[in-house]
Amino acid sequence: MKNPKNKEIQTIRMMVYFIDATSEIIKNEGMDKITIRKIADLAGFNSATIYNYFEELSHLIFFASMRYVKKYIDALPEYLDLATNPLEKYFKIWECFCKHSFEDPQIYYAVFSSNLGCPPEKLLKEYYGMFPTDLVEVPESLKNMLKEPNLAKRDRIALDECVQNGYIKEEDAIRLSEMHFLIWQGMLNMMLNKRVDYSIEEATNITMSHIRQTLNMS
Repeated sequence: MKNPKNKEIQTIRMMVYFIDATSEIIKNEGMDKITIRKIADLAGFNSATIYNYFEELSHLIFFASMRYVKKYIDALPEYLDLATNPLEKYFKIWECFCKHSFEDPQIYYAVFSSNLGCPPEKLLKEYYGMFPTDLVEVPESLKNMLKEPNLAKRDRIALDECVQNGYIKEEDAIRLSEMHFLIWQGMLNMMLNKRVDYSIEEATNITMSHIRQTLNMS
């Protein structure tokens, strides 16, 4: 009888084969070129095998896209080093996120906005179970935020230090978090669907201007 631990390791190994193949397709051909057959061929298995490990294609795309989100996670501490107070720290978190998400809108749509057919918490927990080293270099103060897949809730976590230090009233925090998520999502959708001709820097600056303005009004 196979050791349960060995079986778990084998399952993760198989999942990583398919995630790596999907990541390679994203890198070389683009998100819109992903198919189950392409992933299976590149990983060296038949298409049916994929469904032994993933319920649907969107889950595989989610996991592969998270590999690219790591670029934002790695850049975040450097942005935060430039902040001198909790409010500027909050703005730097958003600035870093905007820059990287507007640079790869399909990736961030897949992770934070697409229909996954299941709670995103489940997939994010699975992802960090497979790739725990993604958060090794992250400051402890940021880990709870980064493990939250809902951006409005993630924003509320990021705002907590501002609330504690009196920059924002606690009763305004949830409303502001929802507004900031919707501001970002609106710009992401326009970038994704090429409804605007902004550069990444322009899109980031416009989004940040709106986010800052909402705090001035609170």
